[in-house]
Order: sequence, then structure tokens, then C-alpha cells
Amino acid sequence: MPSGPERLLDEPAGPVEFHRARSLVLAHPGRWRVIYHYDGDGIAAASSALRAFRRLGYPVQATPLLAVERPRMVDLLSATAGPVLVVDTGASWLDAYANHAHPVVILDHHKYPGAPHPPELPKHVAFVNPLNWGVDGMDELCAATLTWLFTVFLDEANWDNAPWGLSGAIADRQHQNGFHGLNARLVAEAEARGLVKRRPRLALFGTTVGEAVARSIDPFVRGLSGRPAAVKTFLEGLGIEAALPRSELSEPDERKLGQALLGRLVHQKVRPEFAALLTQDGYLLPGLKVDAQELSNWQNASGRAGEPSVGIALALGDRAALARAREHEEAWRSGILATLVRLEEKGVNSLSAIQWFESEESTLAGTQAGLAMNYLVDPNRPLFVFSKGEGVLKISGRGTLYLVGRGLDLSQVLRTAAAKVGGEGGGHRVAAGATIPAGARDEFLSEADRLVAGQLPQEAAA
Repeated sequence: MPSGPERLLDEPAGPVEFHRARSLVLAHPGRWRVIYHYDGDGIAAASSALRAFRRLGYPVQATPLLAVERPRMVDLLSATAGPVLVVDTGASWLDAYANHAHPVVILDHHKYPGAPHPPELPKHVAFVNPLNWGVDGMDELCAATLTWLFTVFLDEANWDNAPWGLSGAIADRQHQNGFHGLNARLVAEAEARGLVKRRPRLALFGTTVGEAVARSIDPFVRGLSGRPAAVKTFLEGLGIEAALPRSELSEPDERKLGQALLGRLVHQKVRPEFAALLTQDGYLLPGLKVDAQELSNWQNASGRAGEPSVGIALALGDRAALARAREHEEAWRSGILATLVRLEEKGVNSLSAIQWFESEESTLAGTQAGLAMNYLVDPNRPLFVFSKGEGVLKISGRGTLYLVGRGLDLSQVLRTAAAKVGGEGGGHRVAAGATIPAGARDEFLSEADRLVAGQLPQEAAA
């Protein structure tokens, strides 16, 4: 029976990939550059990596990528006179690493061309992707849990990276319907080690009960989220004071509130798996004295505010980073709420098989689209959001696991539609992104609509 982290993996190919990457890291104790995606999953993955490098005594530099940016990756490799670790991005550009003169380790869970069969790579390049050994990177292992597991292969003391593994998985929404697959094994190990504590709670966060409901975005409750006055009236009807500190809400009142909110979610025709997130068990992180979802929000918000380094500093124990992360979370929540309220009131644009809208906040667009998909729009058609970059349009596409089960593959849709208009894209079947030329929106939409219509049965695309 395998010992160590190998025991968590069913397929022999997994440990082989991890050990190859481990050998490269341990054989090169100099300065490393960590390149990571700037969202909550990427920040959490980079956090675990930097904590592990610090434990090894390695100097390290962390650099974020803000989109699907092959030219940026190529430039970074050219500018780096040393080894590179890439997390939560890069799987689609495996050819770019062969010419780097130093070791490159890629830890990515996204679908790539040719998956699950990676190309032959030179000895100085190690590619670890769960798709290669039969684990679904869409919902069984994210970049943060993948990187957490890799750091355990480096040193079992790195089990204490559990908070960043969980926070990244929640940011990537892999906690929906509860953790399963390899994620579940990792979480169970962390629980057994006392690093996390599963507990019942309502997924409402705020200083007061009224604030927690009015500022709720996940779930987004029609008529209440973003509307403090309506929340006050709603709570009075339940016999609950809006000004009551959230921490002082009694268990009976918490149950009463949960039931009332669930009733509203059912009335607004939210799919059961999303409504269930309200009452799904949370994970307390005893070492940080915070719920893993709150930590996830802090890191994700820091990245979306253009300061992903704040999320990483938080993981490295910088006390000043916590206050800054809280500020970012407040602004992040406000920006998301404003857009969701607007979409609630005005709706989105519709084609035959897809829906779309525009966002003024490019760093929030993906989150806005994901939450709108879950709580506001037609659940039978995927949703696309467009935002402006420097001379380009950024696109985030969001579906649901229900649609994936019916045939949706947004990774293929965005990659193909973007390529047709001179852009590039990729991601997961349920969530993907792309970058296209600024004037190519309508042509992209037409192609994406055609592709989705071909993937989904007529009754799901109607």
C-alpha cells in the first residue's frame, strides 16, 4: 500500500508526474518565479507554492497573469533567468516552455488541446494536470488543491496549506454539492489532522444579520440582495432584528431565516444545487479563526482589485494584508451587487442558444456572469459577459453542471469561436474565457451561438 500523499491517488501516472515535478524543484534551490492566474483559485495556489518555497529556504518572485495571455507568458519566460513554476494557467501553451533554458513546472487543471494526452516534453519541463490521470479538473481538483497536494509531495509538513487549498476550491466553485473525488480525500485528510473543521452554518457573512442578507451575492436573493430597506421589512416579518450582530443570531432564528430564504430561492426558480449552497456545511479554519469561504472571498477580491499580491501576503502572515483584503472584499461585493441588481431589473441579451451582457468591470465580469447564471437568468442557456481590455474584448462564459451533463463544453466553444475571429480561449466545460479583437463581438457571438446550439439538445437550448 503506498504511503505518503501517493496513497490518495488511484492511477500510477499521478505520482509519476508529481515526483518528476518534485525532482526538478528540489534539484534547483535557487530563485524561482511563480506565475499564477490572478483569480481566487490562482492566488490560493500561488499562496501554497510560496509558503512551500519559503519552507525550503528558496527565494521566490510571484507574477500574476490577468487573462489568456500567451504573449505575456512568452515575455515572462524570456525575462526570467531561472526556473519557473506556473500554476492555474499555461496548459494550453506547453510548446512555449521547451525553449526556456531553466526548469519549468506547470501545475494546471484546465483542459488543453489533446487532453488527456500531453505532448512529449523535454526533461527540464514537468507538467502536472489531473486530466492526465483520470481526475476531472472541472470539479474534482482545482489549481489550489492540486498545488496543495504538490507541496505535500515536497514536504508533508505542507499539509498545513489546507486553508489555501480549500479557499481556492471554493473560489473555483468546486464545493458545489459538497467536495468529491480527490478534493474530498484531501479535505478528509485535513479534517483528520485538525486543520479544518466542518460545521453547519448559513452562508451569510456580515457584521449584522441585516447586512449579511442585504450584501449576499451567493446566494443572490431577488428583492433582498442589494436592498437594505426590503431586508429590514423581511426580517421584521420573521421577528428578527436587522441590527442584531450576525454572531448573536440564535440557532432557532438561524433555521427560521434559512427556511425563509430557501423559500424565496425556490420561488425565483433557482436550481436546487445552487439554493442548497445557502445551508451547505462550511469549513472553519481553526488556525485562522475564519470560515474558508470568507478567506476565499478575501483572496478573490484582492485579485479582482488588481492587487493579487495582497492575497498572497495574507497567506504569508502579513497582518496588514488582512485589513487591505477586507477593504477589497467590500468593494468587490459592491461591484458584483450593483451589476446583479441591474441584471435583475433589466435582464440580459438573448440569442437562440446563449445569453450575454456587458460589464464595465473586467476583473469582476466572470464572477458577475457566474452568479447571474446561477440565480437570475434562464438556466437552460449559458451566459457570456464581455468587458474591455487594452485594445481587446475579454469574454467569460458560464454554464452549469446540469448543462454540462446535457453536452455543453464551453472550453471548446470559446476556444473555437475565439480562434475564428483571431483570438484565443479555453478553460473548463462549465466555465471558460477568451480574448478577441475589439471589433469582433458580433461575429464571435454568432459562432458561439451556433456551437452551443450544436452541443445542447433542442429542449435545453430553447
